[in-house]
Amino acid sequence: MSTPSKPKVILAYSGGLDTSVILKWLCEKGFDVIAFCADVGQHHEDFEAVKAKAVSCGALKCVVTDLRADFVENYIFEALKCNAIYEGRYLLGTSVARPCISKEMVRIAKEEGAQYVAHGATGKGNDQVRFEMCAQALDAKIKTIAPWRDAEFIESFKGRSDLLAYCTKHGIPVDAKPKSNYSIDENLFHTSYESGVLEDAAETYEESMFKMSVSPKDAPEESTMIDIEFVKGVPVKLTNKNDGTVKTDPLELFMYANEIAGANAIGRIDIVENRFVGIKSRGVYETPGGTLLRDAHMDLEGICMDREVKRIAEHMSNEFARLCYNGFWFAPEMDLVRNSITFSQRDVTGVVSLELYKGNVICRGRTSPNALYNPDLASMDIEGGGDDFDYNPSDAAGFIRINAVRLKTYAALRAKTQD
Repeated sequence: MSTPSKPKVILAYSGGLDTSVILKWLCEKGFDVIAFCADVGQHHEDFEAVKAKAVSCGALKCVVTDLRADFVENYIFEALKCNAIYEGRYLLGTSVARPCISKEMVRIAKEEGAQYVAHGATGKGNDQVRFEMCAQALDAKIKTIAPWRDAEFIESFKGRSDLLAYCTKHGIPVDAKPKSNYSIDENLFHTSYESGVLEDAAETYEESMFKMSVSPKDAPEESTMIDIEFVKGVPVKLTNKNDGTVKTDPLELFMYANEIAGANAIGRIDIVENRFVGIKSRGVYETPGGTLLRDAHMDLEGICMDREVKRIAEHMSNEFARLCYNGFWFAPEMDLVRNSITFSQRDVTGVVSLELYKGNVICRGRTSPNALYNPDLASMDIEGGGDDFDYNPSDAAGFIRINAVRLKTYAALRAKTQD
């Protein structure tokens, strides 16, 4: 039961070593702690065990919220609509989960009358920024406790041995399994691996590390043929033409995309990226379903989207990725970007046929009722534009001359200054 004189805090809780120590430490500091665990699709997580551990560590209670459907429909699909990718490679698997989690944490704080939220993010990473920026955007009065930036906490816990000693002292159960020599973040969208041995950018990793995908060496010799249907940029149907499986529910569709893409070794990357806090970081990611759906969506845009709309949408995509990565999901500029992207998708409806084979996503065709592609207009066998378009190839000569004017002017200037 909550004590009236004690301040109340909602702790983002995973059940792991760090957040279990933080939970007990907050209790010692005079807080009533409510643990919050978000189900965003972590692999094989025992949430009942997490709840029991939180209470045993001193939490008033542990709230577990199933956010998987919300995560897919309102966050992952939003990223896929604009083909979001950070620095040309990272599909934002961790970044896009944080606002989903933060929104629910703030909701619980309001419901429980808590003035504080707390997290176990380190002082060197992006997540501290994402959690706190999202929380403050949603509730200007909320306060955040970040123990890994607290001088007293850092002095007390200089490494894993100090954390384990604290657990022994306070009877906090510790996972008996050996600790991985890297850190893992899991959700429906991706699994990320970083830190530990991976901090050496030249160090490779073992195949056994991966959770969502197989190596191309172990992928099937037979291709998987699929159709993906989109309506206004959002995937609404996935059909496996090999075995007839059909998925239409958003969550089931995305989970099945993960399954078949992972089985065909799709979606792995190993990169060094630029964190918002100014530090370069090496991360290994597997994003099978996201890679598959993004490739399909980009292909469908090619047949449906106007050239100039596409050019502007690509700029918006870069902005979306930057804002999402840096923690500005609930910022007004992100509202502008997301609404603009939604408008750009109004004609992106159709079906893309794909072949999945040993790490490759191969397009085998696409159709759309809103196609801007016209076979007669594009044909090399028809001189003009066919019956529907008045296109005269000789007009291209004037088009080229007009577009070359500035090039000629610039060339003349260069020739003059080089004399």
